[in-house]
Amino acid sequence: MKNSDHVLNERITALKAERRAVILAHNYQLGEVQDIADYVGDSLELARKAADLTDVERIVFCGVLFMAETAKILNPDRRVLMPDPNAGCPMAAMITERQLAALKAEHPEAAVVCYVNSSAAIKAMSDICCTSANATAVVASIPADQPVLFIPDQSLGDYTARQLGRDLILYPGYCPSHHRILPRDLREQRAAHPNAKVIVHPECTAEVIALADAVGSTSQILRFCRETNAREFVIGTEVGILHRLRKENPDRVFYPASPLADCPNMKLTTLEKVLWSLKDDAYEVTVPAAVSAGARRSIERMLALS
Repeated sequence: MKNSDHVLNERITALKAERRAVILAHNYQLGEVQDIADYVGDSLELARKAADLTDVERIVFCGVLFMAETAKILNPDRRVLMPDPNAGCPMAAMITERQLAALKAEHPEAAVVCYVNSSAAIKAMSDICCTSANATAVVASIPADQPVLFIPDQSLGDYTARQLGRDLILYPGYCPSHHRILPRDLREQRAAHPNAKVIVHPECTAEVIALADAVGSTSQILRFCRETNAREFVIGTEVGILHRLRKENPDRVFYPASPLADCPNMKLTTLEKVLWSLKDDAYEVTVPAAVSAGARRSIERMLALS
């Protein structure tokens, strides 16, 4: 750890206690941000943690906007802070309220399953949310004879449809970081590391998923690497997770499927910004009451299945 990071960590720890704050960080954050957090996890784990928090006044959410919105929706009476308000999600920006309204009018009988990588407004217009960890369980909970409109991630929706043998109406959204992982990347990694197990995220394309040994959310990737006997792994998801994998499994070796699977928005949060956020209550995340009520319904339906 750099000396400057050590000083920042001490100041953040002191402010956190003084201001009764908790820091949540996604698995894709910078390593030093993960290390200062109270809880590190994927979208579902952090949504659960946000719902369970009691003795705190502030939640500092190190992730992207839709995650901080979810924390606010589940904690309406607490101050939710986001160290960098520019940390958005390209996939979430691919669907608007107008586009979803048009889809719902086109498919009036369909249940709308909304990936959590979406805005609070889109969640409020949906019937139930899902994450990459529980999308199959969420869709399976909907009667087999009812159409399902899956938004906005076509790759996760396609993977879920194939897992269940069920036709879904897919919206053409996607994660640019995961779509930068190409089939040739996995072939090259297998050739270079023939003893490595390959696990990829379901936000990857179907062609990439077909070449993997296993598919899972970030929490499922962590568990797979912890419980599998292999000593080497090729990881097909955003490269930020490599920090936690190496930290928790020092006796194992991890290779990124592609160094291009790097989300710039996830890397906007720094220790300095976490400190400023705690010090100045910057930047507070708010969700309009009407939107929050609808989004909370969709999120709680998901959590009830988890």
